[in-house]
Amino acid sequence: MKLSILLLSWLLCVNPVGAQALEKPVSLEELLALVRQEQSAGEEADKEREADFLSQNAEQQHKLIEEAKARVTAQERRSHSRKVLFDWNENQIEISGAGLKKESGSLGELFEIVRREARETADILKTSLVSAQKPGRSEVLRGIAKQKTLPTIKEMEALWLILLEEMSASGKVSRFTAPVISSEGKAIESQVTRIGLFNLISEGRYLRYLPESAQLATLIRQPPSRFTDMAEQLESATSGVTPIGIDPSRGAILSLLVQRPDTAEHVRQGGLIGYLILSIGVIGLLVICERFAYLSLVGRRITAQIKSDSPDMKNALGRILSVYTKEPDQEVEVLEHRLDEAILKEIPVLERGLKTVAILAAIAPLLGLLGTVTGMIETFQSITLFGTGDPKLMSGGISQALVTTELGLVVAIPIVLLHSFISGKSNRLVQILDEQSSGIVARLAEKKV
Repeated sequence: MKLSILLLSWLLCVNPVGAQALEKPVSLEELLALVRQEQSAGEEADKEREADFLSQNAEQQHKLIEEAKARVTAQERRSHSRKVLFDWNENQIEISGAGLKKESGSLGELFEIVRREARETADILKTSLVSAQKPGRSEVLRGIAKQKTLPTIKEMEALWLILLEEMSASGKVSRFTAPVISSEGKAIESQVTRIGLFNLISEGRYLRYLPESAQLATLIRQPPSRFTDMAEQLESATSGVTPIGIDPSRGAILSLLVQRPDTAEHVRQGGLIGYLILSIGVIGLLVICERFAYLSLVGRRITAQIKSDSPDMKNALGRILSVYTKEPDQEVEVLEHRLDEAILKEIPVLERGLKTVAILAAIAPLLGLLGTVTGMIETFQSITLFGTGDPKLMSGGISQALVTTELGLVVAIPIVLLHSFISGKSNRLVQILDEQSSGIVARLAEKKV
C-alpha cells in the first residue's frame, strides 16, 4: 500500500498531465502500467536531448555547458540567499513564538484567576444574606467558572461589579419585601430588614436564609426577648443610632443561641431527681418565709412589751413577766426556776422549723449527688450498648448528672444562708428573753437585800 502511494506521488510529480488520467480510481495494475509508460516516455525524452546535444559542434556544446553552469551558479546563489532569508525568518518566528508563549502564559494565569475567583465568589454569594434581596447573582458567576473559553471583558466586569456590590451591601441596613415562611409553613409577603451580612429580621423576629431554595424562614425558636425587643426598635426607627444584636458568624452563633435550652428545658434534663430537688427547695423557702414572718412579729411584740410596764400575754416576754407579776414576793431561787421554765416553754416555739430547714439544706446536695451517680450509670450503659461513636447517645446521662448537681447546689446554698439568718434571728429573741428574765431576778434580789 505504501509502495502504491509512492508510485502515485512520483507519477503526479513527473507528469502533471497524468493527474488528469487519475481523476478516476485506478487499480494497482493500471497504476503499474501508467508508471511503466511514463518511465519509458522519460527515457525516450532523455535520449532525444542527448542526441540533440551530440549533434551540435564542439563550440555549441561548450556554450551549452557554460550556460548550464551559469544557470547552476545562479540557482546556487539564489538558494544561498533564500536559505539566509529562511534562517532569519525562522529565528524571528522563534523569537515571536517565545514572546507569544510568555504573553499567552500570563493571560492564561489571569483567566485562571478569574475563573477561580468567580467560583469562590459564587460559593460565598450562595449563602450570603444579600442574595435574599438580590437573587440570581451566583448563576452568572458559575457560568464564568464553568466555561472552557477565555472570559470576555464584559464577564470580568460583571465579576468586578458583583464583588463591589457585595462589599457595599455588607455595611448597609436595607429594607425590602420578600416572601417569608412562617412557623406554620406558610409563605407570607413581609417587610424584611437586612443588617449587613449578619442578620435578617421581620416583625421583630429573626429570620434564616435557606440557600438551597433561596427562601427566607422564621426561626422556630427566637433568641431571648432582649434581642427581639432591639429588633422591633430597629424596624420602627427611621433615623439615628439603634442598638441591635448581630451575628458576625452569619448564622452560626444565632443557631447555637436558639438551640440553648431555656429554664424549663434545663430543669427537665434533671429528670425526676431534679424535680424532687426543686420541690425540697420550695418547701424550704416556704418554711423560711413562715419563720421569718413569725419571728418578725414576735420581735415587734417583744420590743413593744419592753416599753410597757404591764405584761401582755400575747407575746413571749409578756408571758415570762407574768410569772413575776403574779407572785412578786416569792423567793429569788423559786422565781429564777420559774422564769427558766417559762423561757424553755417559749424556745421550742421560736426555734420551730429550723431543724427542718437544716435537714432540707443537707438533703438537696445529697440528691444532686444521687442524680450525678444515676446519670453516669446511664451514660456508661449507653457506652456499653452503642459505643462512643455518637456523643448524642451519652448526652442524656451526662446532662442529668450535671443538672442534678447544679440544682442541688442552687437549692442548698440559699437555704443554708437563709437558715443561718433565721437561726440568728431566733437566737437574738431567746437572748432578749434571757436578759429580761435575768433583770427581773436581779431586781428582786436587790429588794430582798
